[in-house]
Amino acid sequence: MKYRSAFDIIGPVMIGPSSSHTAGAARIGRVARTLFERQPKKVVISFYGSFAKTYKGHGTDLAIVAGLLDFDTFDERIPNSLTIAEELGMEVIFQTEEAVPDHPNTVKINIYDDKNEMEVVGISIGGGTIEITEINSFKLKLSGDPAILVMHQDRFGIISCVTAVLSKYEINIGHMEVARKEKGEMAIMVIEVDQKIEDDVIEELRGLSYVSRVIRMVE
Repeated sequence: MKYRSAFDIIGPVMIGPSSSHTAGAARIGRVARTLFERQPKKVVISFYGSFAKTYKGHGTDLAIVAGLLDFDTFDERIPNSLTIAEELGMEVIFQTEEAVPDHPNTVKINIYDDKNEMEVVGISIGGGTIEITEINSFKLKLSGDPAILVMHQDRFGIISCVTAVLSKYEINIGHMEVARKEKGEMAIMVIEVDQKIEDDVIEELRGLSYVSRVIRMVE
């Protein structure tokens, strides 16, 4: 992992005792909320490794739920996030897993509302820095930096159409990867960029053939 500044190591401005177990957890929850694009009705939060052993003492549970409520790492409501979630009608279930993860600070979040569901796996790698490693079983790498996710059918030319739109608006790509489960089926592009992505760019991408969803990440 390449750090961009000393603040990636020291950690962010935050509520909580640990940049990896609290601030990082809040960021994972907030990215999951962004990916789901709405307030969940129910979440099942599964902790692995170090998270599973220490989540109560480090406030990881409070932080994940705070992120799912769209609270930032420094939001003073984080200690009361479980109460706030209950007041908003969001059911929260915590569970610990015995499986040994690739990274010790791993959480899987299953998110539901009346019609939709999503599964997000994230890791907290220190200093409040995170990576999303799976979305609905698609393996990927998403850091939470300015980025877009493009969900599309696996068809010839889709990648070039997407990058052509970004080039048109002079948006520089810092990192990009494509994941698919089977040839010709659903695929996901993860594109991290160097600048803010405006609404007109998102709308043009959504209008491309075979593109089903375009999600702009929290910046």
